[in-house]
Amino acid sequence: MIYFTGDTHGGYRDIIKFCNRQHLLRTDVIIILGDAGYNYYSGERDAEAKLHLSHVKPTILCIHGNHEIRPVNIPTYKTKKWNGGIVWYEEEYPNLLFAKDGELYTLNGLNYLAIGGAYSVDKHLRLRRGAGWWEDEQPSDEIKWYVEEQIRTHRVDMILSHTCPRKYTPTEVFLPMVDQSTVDNSTEIWLDKIEEAVNYKAWYCGHWHTDKRIDRMHFLYRTFESEEEMG
Repeated sequence: MIYFTGDTHGGYRDIIKFCNRQHLLRTDVIIILGDAGYNYYSGERDAEAKLHLSHVKPTILCIHGNHEIRPVNIPTYKTKKWNGGIVWYEEEYPNLLFAKDGELYTLNGLNYLAIGGAYSVDKHLRLRRGAGWWEDEQPSDEIKWYVEEQIRTHRVDMILSHTCPRKYTPTEVFLPMVDQSTVDNSTEIWLDKIEEAVNYKAWYCGHWHTDKRIDRMHFLYRTFESEEEMG
């Protein structure tokens, strides 16, 4: 079974509780829709979370968010093929995988396209506090080109992203202290084009810290959804 959930920001207890409550197996997969947060501090705090998650049975696949370092920039990560696509992993934590943007993963007969990244509205606050912020948080032109090639040449059934297409932006969760005119929504605008070009069955995203559904768009934060709930 495949399960989806939203931004964990380095937390692991809810995932462990869910695995125990559902009696999940090694054949199960949990997909975190960005901002998993296990590559944020570059130290013991990250390692502690990864160690705890390495003891659960399911594979955990993380989409890239805007509150984490890309694994390509971390020397301990290697790549391998997983269900038809490339993933990043560390040998110490073999069940914790990080999707490469634009890759397609075939799970239970369906093709899942990974599209990570988003703009951080808290960018300047994090920089002032000396917290982590990385300029490659959004998809590059190269990533965008690769995604567009994938949808042109392959069947895409499911989309896994961090943020959502602009037309689905949940404006009700906008932070009141953020001047929206300063927000870079170029990724959301580009995702509008992807959304129009793909006849997908379901689209799962995180980022917005809300649990809701609009049409085939599933926003997840605190809740877990199974693949059986896509319809």
